[in-house]
Amino acid sequence: MRPFGLFLTLVLLAVPAFYFFPLSAQHNSSAIFSQYIGVTALIAMGLSQVLSTRFRILETLFGGLDQIYVLHKWLGIGALAAVLLHDTVDAELDGLGGGFPFSDTAETLGEISLYGILALGLITVITFIPYPLWRFSHRLMGGFFTMAALHFAFIEKPFANTDPLGLYVLTFCVLGVVSYIYTQLPTGLAARHRRYRVKSVEASGEAVAVELALEETGIKHRAGQFAFVGFDNANLSEIHPFTISSAPNNERTIRFTIKPLGDYTARIQHQLKVDSVARISPAYGHFEYRNSKTPQIWIAGGIGITPFLAWANSLVEMQGPVHLFYCVSERKSAAHLAEVEALASQHANLHLHLIESAVQGRLTAEGIRAAADIDLDRTKVYFCGS
Repeated sequence: MRPFGLFLTLVLLAVPAFYFFPLSAQHNSSAIFSQYIGVTALIAMGLSQVLSTRFRILETLFGGLDQIYVLHKWLGIGALAAVLLHDTVDAELDGLGGGFPFSDTAETLGEISLYGILALGLITVITFIPYPLWRFSHRLMGGFFTMAALHFAFIEKPFANTDPLGLYVLTFCVLGVVSYIYTQLPTGLAARHRRYRVKSVEASGEAVAVELALEETGIKHRAGQFAFVGFDNANLSEIHPFTISSAPNNERTIRFTIKPLGDYTARIQHQLKVDSVARISPAYGHFEYRNSKTPQIWIAGGIGITPFLAWANSLVEMQGPVHLFYCVSERKSAAHLAEVEALASQHANLHLHLIESAVQGRLTAEGIRAAADIDLDRTKVYFCGS
């Protein structure tokens, strides 16, 4: 997570406190606190919806998409806790005059959104719920957020919607609702996917390598990035993220190497056919290969070889020495091992160390120091794995 993005998020959540503090001297302080907590929950949910759009500018502000999803998760957890606290502490204020239009309807919408968000939050933390069910239910979160936004817009409160505080919060409500609609429409995220065709499906160690050929304007990617992909097969149509295990090439082909770790990934090896249509999102992530004369150590844990495979295909001879520690349970389970060995023989600066834990035990810092035989104080270390 980029410090700027985290700082920006905290500032956006804290801004309403500047307006609520003077109100605490005029009204019941616990009720004002409850309203402030409710407002921060709305802002957090609005930001979470914006992060779901996967716009490229978000990576510039917050870091790679994987880090953005961490922020997305904690914003959701924080909003859930704030909603509970908002409901627990009495938020009603006396002496507001009454007569707010649709205030009764706003109360009802607030209750519905509260129970809906709590139910979806519970489904999220119950990890044994099947992914398709979770994915479907999670899409409803934007609907309950919309109800919460309407609750805020029409509920009685000690400030007007046209006041700076009202406009500030409504801005996040509108941004969140628009972002939610964008992610659900065919002209949203799905429209940014590019059409490819499956060129080959081959087993490689414990994984399966799927190579895709370009059918139209393709995506651009850098070695080490990942993309979301789905296939026209009815059982494989769900969109899932996978690391692109090939470097950019003149043929514009793309390869994903996928280990069967669940129902969906297990079906790929047996049900995906050559000539099937695949739809790929733009590439994301900042775990990228950077040419440097500084010595590097790459540690790949199992299927974590995928970004390093793309990196190895991007090596240039003037780069400093690279020691790749490929950690697997045993040799036969290593995906693309022959390709990695061939790359190591082609590049004098790429040194492969295969670590078979069933034979040698797990990799240790002492093992790295002994095998690499380089000055670790000035070495960059990269890791990808479980």
